Amino acid sequence: MENLQAGSDVLFILLGAIMVLAMHSGFAFLEVGTVRRKNQVNALVKIITDFAISTIAYFFIGYLVAYGVGFTDGARVLSEKNGYELVKFFFLLTFAAAIPAIISGGIAERARFYPQLMASFFIVGLVYPLFEGMVWNGNYGLQAWINQSFGADFHDFAGSVVVHAVGGWIALAAVLLLGARRGRYTKDGRIAAHPPSSIPFLALGAWILTVGWFGFNVMSAQTIEAVSGLVAMNSLMAMVGGILAALVAGRNDPGFVHNGPLAGLVAVCAGSDVMHPLGALATGLVAGGMFVWAFTLTQNRWKIDDVLGVWPLHGLCGAWGGIAAGIFGLEALGGMGGVSFMSQLVGTAIGVVIALTGGFVVYGVIKVVIGIRLSEEEEFQGADLSIHKISAEPGYDASSSL
Repeated sequence: MENLQAGSDVLFILLGAIMVLAMHSGFAFLEVGTVRRKNQVNALVKIITDFAISTIAYFFIGYLVAYGVGFTDGARVLSEKNGYELVKFFFLLTFAAAIPAIISGGIAERARFYPQLMASFFIVGLVYPLFEGMVWNGNYGLQAWINQSFGADFHDFAGSVVVHAVGGWIALAAVLLLGARRGRYTKDGRIAAHPPSSIPFLALGAWILTVGWFGFNVMSAQTIEAVSGLVAMNSLMAMVGGILAALVAGRNDPGFVHNGPLAGLVAVCAGSDVMHPLGALATGLVAGGMFVWAFTLTQNRWKIDDVLGVWPLHGLCGAWGGIAAGIFGLEALGGMGGVSFMSQLVGTAIGVVIALTGGFVVYGVIKVVIGIRLSEEEEFQGADLSIHKISAEPGYDASSSL
């Protein structure tokens, strides 16, 4: 029976890892559909190579930083309990690798290729696992301090803050250091539109991410014994709330509509195991509206050229999700309890500070030492031809601004 239980848990978390791995193709096509045609190849290559770099960084450094577990033992030891610890690493790796995938969308169309890979290595090897270990492994006494001060641990079941907010706030630092795409904002105050190159690809990416998210959330239980249908239902309701809010607030814009479910799912990750489904719906509604409002604000008024809006989507909606778990997770609002609003607020704030600081340090140092931006000529030509020497479509005219 023990072997059967161990094997079942391995299969369960392995399926979760595969579903989240598939989400990375969603990140790729969401970016492909949003950027201009001359940068589509670069979007595809970045996501898959970032995953490879993330695997190396997390295997040799990050997992050790977060959980104190290395892989120096022999294969026989590593394969105990049907290799559960190995597939657990695979599952958590797919979360870690989401950080560079998130950042990729913010800095699209003007970032140098190899410096970005270098940044991904340090972020996944050091910055992300630092906070991951604090929250999910109790490192450095953070959870003990929060519990003692506010009556409950900081609760982040599937990573609204640990993964999404951290990725979004690191991306904000990278976007600010990189600067806007040339021609995006003119000296006389006008804003040059850079419309999505392919709504179908954008929609495909959003759908792949949405489907995979049920592995991201539900499989965060990590064992069959701990799995909960409540997590699936709450993910569904938050997804729907995000769609409807983005539809209304975005005035039928397909880009907003297809990012709506992602906003809701980002926000519900933290409290998906403790909220009532109506609380999850409310969380998704707020997140969908927040994304549309913040995306418009950053792009048009603040002139922050975050291409895919990853700071509003992951940074802000992720932070909202951390706080929302402390609201709709309360028994008074139909939740399971065991959470504290102040614990969620403080834990979320700490995550934001670590991410923003880490982002400025990593990208700031790389900017000073080797540079992080394409030249004006390379950017005009497009990252596809400048970096990869091939375009997404035969006969593509490199002089085109599309």
